[in-house]
Amino acid sequence: MDDRNKKLAKVLVGYSCAVEKGERVLVSYSGDTAKPLAKQIIKEIYASGGFPYTEIRDNSIEREILLGCSEEQLRYMQEYQLNQMKGMQSYIAIRASDNTSEHADVPTSQQNLYSKMLEPVLRYRVDKTKWVVLRYPNNAMAQLAGMSLEGFEDFYYDVCTMDYAKMAKAMDPLIDLMNKTDKVRILCPGTDLSFSIKGIGAVKCSGERNIPDGEVYTAPVKNSMNGIVSYNTPSEEDGFTYENIVFEVKDGKIIKATSNDNQRINTLLDTDEGARYFGEFALGVNPYILDPMKDTLFDEKIAGSFHLTPGCAYEDAFNGNKSAVHWDLVMIQRPEYGGGEIWFDDVLIRKDGLFVLPELLCLNPDQLK
Repeated sequence: MDDRNKKLAKVLVGYSCAVEKGERVLVSYSGDTAKPLAKQIIKEIYASGGFPYTEIRDNSIEREILLGCSEEQLRYMQEYQLNQMKGMQSYIAIRASDNTSEHADVPTSQQNLYSKMLEPVLRYRVDKTKWVVLRYPNNAMAQLAGMSLEGFEDFYYDVCTMDYAKMAKAMDPLIDLMNKTDKVRILCPGTDLSFSIKGIGAVKCSGERNIPDGEVYTAPVKNSMNGIVSYNTPSEEDGFTYENIVFEVKDGKIIKATSNDNQRINTLLDTDEGARYFGEFALGVNPYILDPMKDTLFDEKIAGSFHLTPGCAYEDAFNGNKSAVHWDLVMIQRPEYGGGEIWFDDVLIRKDGLFVLPELLCLNPDQLK
């Protein structure tokens, strides 16, 4: 484990955040099992000439805060957290909760209040710092993946330390194509959706922001989307597992939303005006991640998937939509998940999870491994 953590820490500090001499780095971790990696990251930051700082989080303590928090309380929390974040050049977050459902019984109204009030901290971190977020392999994550801890650790380190520089180069043709594309159409079981991405711009994610990584994202033109989308993977959000999510969309807005808890999903989407519009459209390409495990950092990178995200758009692919919500929901289009097609300007670019255009074949799993 020590050698694998050393290798991973070098990726996080040297590649993902490219920490330089004199830069301040906030290392945020939750869960005792994450301590060995946090320590190794701190050593690597010092070796790079940077200055490490720490933030220790605990989901069970956060639950108590969430249950009773008020707007007045959170306004001050926003002030001091934002002041801290403005002093940092980089941010590395390791999450190793021993109970991923710890917040399941927190009322959605309290979750929404917390998200809304702390949004400026998140936005500054995302838009103004070099950052990377990852999980740590513990028993809770192994259970989500349906694997033994040892088996999950082997999978985790393979995917987190893969050749991301090779992936980055392979993404360039897709970036070029998306930057030239106007109309997107997605077809798969329960889904027939059309929208425009004209003028938004595409961004590659190849290890600089998330570990694991492996997606190319843009955003739909805010009012351009029409149709229906039925997601075929579960999604854990605020401690609750949503399943069978279906959105009916008109002129960019989710006008009907159903799931295994219709009231709960609609309350979430009513957080603010932007939560019913979409802020991201992305294609997942990581060759090592094939099946969902109810962890967004992994699931949104699944090879042969796309995700379509209600809520806030990223600054570097901005479609005008702002929200305290950014909820990555995943649809897998490989044959064992029902298949599907993605068309750009009436040209088929991916079928049943595999790219079919010659210039994009380098992004298929057999080429990226």
